[in-house]
Amino acid sequence: MPSADAASDAPTAPVPVRVARRWPVVSGAVAVLLVLGLGALVVFRERLLPFGFDTEWMEEIVEHRNPFWEVPSLVMNSLGGGVIAVFVVPIVVIVALLLFRRPWAALYFTLAIIVSAAAVQILKSAIGRPRPEEILVVSDFGSFPSGHSANAATLAVTLGIVFVRVWIWVAGSVYTLLMMASRTYLGAHWLSDTIGGLLLGAGVAVLLWAPFAAKLYDERSRAHPPIWVR
Repeated sequence: MPSADAASDAPTAPVPVRVARRWPVVSGAVAVLLVLGLGALVVFRERLLPFGFDTEWMEEIVEHRNPFWEVPSLVMNSLGGGVIAVFVVPIVVIVALLLFRRPWAALYFTLAIIVSAAAVQILKSAIGRPRPEEILVVSDFGSFPSGHSANAATLAVTLGIVFVRVWIWVAGSVYTLLMMASRTYLGAHWLSDTIGGLLLGAGVAVLLWAPFAAKLYDERSRAHPPIWVR
């Protein structure tokens, strides 16, 4: 019969971790509802006019425009839209996750990017807000919400959730804020458009996290050698 000391020294089974889903659902839903509320305010304003803080911000931007800042703004414009944002960046992230045995993370990231982009286009078409007259780039129809800002926020939040690293959250936050600033600097969006994009992108990413939370936690707790390492 084993002694009490031997029994106490025996390894115990790990306690299962219960991954909370309530706060992702609540916080994500609140963010999306704020976007819808902001969009409703835009629609009910006469001729979809910008808010007072929109016009004040745009006046400051136009007054202080300088060729020096146009180059980084145009770089952000390319990174956040078109072929790079729609195909290159998502494909690189998805392939990298799959190569390092993170299929659930790859699926979560893919769905978040697709749903975020679709939600942006639906709201753009439904609201139909005109873009600022001071625009310096060619853009599609619909100013609210900012697709570039939504894409940046979705990218930042999903990667922050998947990897849980402080530096990723910091880098993602800086990237998103720079994207928002560049959109208003180029006159492609009103400030409220970029705020709406931020809330929508982050809200979608957090909402979709809820059904994947347990799988992502379990996947993250395991080793992730590349597929070419057995």
